[in-house]
Amino acid sequence: MTPPDRNKSQLDEARDCLIREVNDGLRHGFFDLAITCETVNGKKRRLTIKAGKNHRFTIPEEEIE
Repeated sequence: MTPPDRNKSQLDEARDCLIREVNDGLRHGFFDLAITCETVNGKKRRLTIKAGKNHRFTIPEEEIE
């Protein structure tokens, strides 16, 4: 697994993670993937990508287009 890039936004990190998990699943030939999102601490979004293990990202409102 690639370590997070501290210069990237949480939204970019989440997108990279999602693409990586889909690509890994396609290479393996099978996978199960679930994505959930909830509002936390006012207007932040907590995005969880479940693909064998959980990847959690807290995305500030200003990063959301």
